[in-house]
Amino acid sequence: MSQRGFGAGGAASLLGAIVMALLPLVLSDTSEYRFAFVGAFFIAALGLQILTGYAGQISLGHSGFMLLGAYVTTILSVDHGVRDLYTIPLAGVVAGIAGFLFGFPALRLRGVYLALATFAISIALIALAKKYEGLTGGGGGKPLTRVLTGHQAYITIWPIAGVMFVFAWLILRGRLGRAFRTIRESEIAAVSLGVNLALTKTLAFGISAFFAGIAGSLYGITIGFVNPDTFTITLSILLLVGVVVGGLGTLVGVIFGALFIEYVPLYSPDILDWVQKPVGLDLDPQAAGAPAAVYGAILLAVLYIAPTGAAGMVHGVVRILGRRLYTSSSTSPPGQVPKRRQA
Repeated sequence: MSQRGFGAGGAASLLGAIVMALLPLVLSDTSEYRFAFVGAFFIAALGLQILTGYAGQISLGHSGFMLLGAYVTTILSVDHGVRDLYTIPLAGVVAGIAGFLFGFPALRLRGVYLALATFAISIALIALAKKYEGLTGGGGGKPLTRVLTGHQAYITIWPIAGVMFVFAWLILRGRLGRAFRTIRESEIAAVSLGVNLALTKTLAFGISAFFAGIAGSLYGITIGFVNPDTFTITLSILLLVGVVVGGLGTLVGVIFGALFIEYVPLYSPDILDWVQKPVGLDLDPQAAGAPAAVYGAILLAVLYIAPTGAAGMVHGVVRILGRRLYTSSSTSPPGQVPKRRQA
């Protein structure tokens, strides 16, 4: 959304909020349950959008911060009797502190080296979670004290997702958001404008990890069980791909990325079967690599057809329709000669 005001992005956000509020009236409990996961991915992708889309820092470690947030909630609620909903802010804070601290050694890294460093976060945290069985349940995971129904999960996650969206918007429309954009465009220019690179980058990692911790906590509460293998590096890659598909540098596009992350694995066999029939292929839609193949195909198609992502494509279509409507309304009625402009 533009930092100048409400604008088209604000209108789209308001429309989205209304749709999300009305969806439970028409969705089944199973569909609400799936949309609850969309909400968790939406929050995680918001954080990654801030870090990658606005601050220009790539990350493949978001699943690790989600894992951290999920285990904070699980340990506090199961071992210490804290109500699970009360642990959500603390899960975000713990993950945010971890992300902030990681930002310091990552300051000197860029590009593929930064990606590899963040990749190590997920690997290390998964290994630690499996090692300390008494605390985390090890590789077998750890159940929470309750399991939510689809409607309970929906009405728990999406209000929080709305608050996190507004929080992200407020960050990006302020001074810190402008500093993020300046660093993304040119670090040399940012320094010349007085931006503290070290502090701004570490804040970007910390804020992004905070969002991931909140998302991980909500994810664990929704499924009622936390296992290290749920938050693998594959999830980090999916989040990054989802942000790209939705559109880098736009908060509104994150919803498209969240839908992509949740529903493409579910419908990838059907998509692959539908695509291969016209070209005469005979691939197994149920094969283990089917989702990856569909991910890759969709990502390439988006990059080719709509380099600015789904949000950019929708914005372009709306702009074209708006121009046509304006042109048709400003044309003169039949038989009437338009007045000439006076010199």
